[in-house]
Amino acid sequence: MNTDTTSIVTTDRSAFVRSMVLRVGDYLALTKPRVMSLVVFTAVVGLLCAPATIHPADGLIAIICIAAGAAAAATLNMWYDADIDAIMPRTAGRPIPQGRVRPVEALVFGLTLATGSVVLLGLLINIAAAALLAVTIAFYVLVYTAWLKRSSVHNIVIGGAAGAFPPVIGWAAATGGLSTEPLLLFLIIFLWTPPHFWALSLYRTDDYAHAGVPMLPVVAGSEKTRQQIRLYALLLVPVSVLPWAMGFVGVIYGVFAVLAGAKLIMLAWRLPVGAERGQGAAKRLFTFSIAYLFAVFAVFLADKQLAAHFAFKVDWEHVDRLQGAQWGSPLVTEHARQVN
Repeated sequence: MNTDTTSIVTTDRSAFVRSMVLRVGDYLALTKPRVMSLVVFTAVVGLLCAPATIHPADGLIAIICIAAGAAAAATLNMWYDADIDAIMPRTAGRPIPQGRVRPVEALVFGLTLATGSVVLLGLLINIAAAALLAVTIAFYVLVYTAWLKRSSVHNIVIGGAAGAFPPVIGWAAATGGLSTEPLLLFLIIFLWTPPHFWALSLYRTDDYAHAGVPMLPVVAGSEKTRQQIRLYALLLVPVSVLPWAMGFVGVIYGVFAVLAGAKLIMLAWRLPVGAERGQGAAKRLFTFSIAYLFAVFAVFLADKQLAAHFAFKVDWEHVDRLQGAQWGSPLVTEHARQVN
């Protein structure tokens, strides 16, 4: 093989590798990885905070299945919304509007992920978690994406339930059932979702209006949207404190939830009237809301783990005291005297 032929083959291989990398990147983009990271994290918190002990391998399988389910929902959302994604500048660069992934390919990919994640979660972990995952995917794709998003101003309020399920699924994967604690985590995300997305829609109002999506600022105006953001922020803070008030976590989480909630309310109240200043404030609220949810769940998990660690330490100290008392009993003392 001469030098020219070798160069051509090497170039072709490099082009093929680049093409495959880009292809994988496009399919990964369909899954909305940044959104999925928050979904997976809340699921991990639900799983690790559950009172039942789950084998690490089973826990990893559960999280992978939940992540695949979230990826499926995002992919099917992009498949269905490809027409309006092409209209909005924020989403026009996505793989389907750009022609890098064909709609039928996205549909098959999404359905495969959905089916595989639910079936594997049911077979390898438990039916309860699989059923919840199936409901979550169906709710997001059918109720939110296909129905509410284009037809109702309440699309985010109702549709937000889909994004609130992951910690509940994680809990169910560990325990096989439900209780009050994961439902409180559900409520925190459910009430967090409207102000988070309405903050986004405040500085993307023109995009949504052009695409015909009835987001609250498009239908009711920016002032009504600001009022609703403040209302949901006020509702979110006391609900976020409930896990501490009900004794599920300690004072560290309680204090943090109050302080973080106060910051969220402050940013909500700083949303001014006026296009330019209002957009800047809305962006700050949107950015902070992401950090807020990550931090609240992280501190919740840390508080639970600290409590479990100290409870374990106290239990061992109790065992040591009991053993010491046994060695000092009259029977043990007499045995030692006879031996000596």
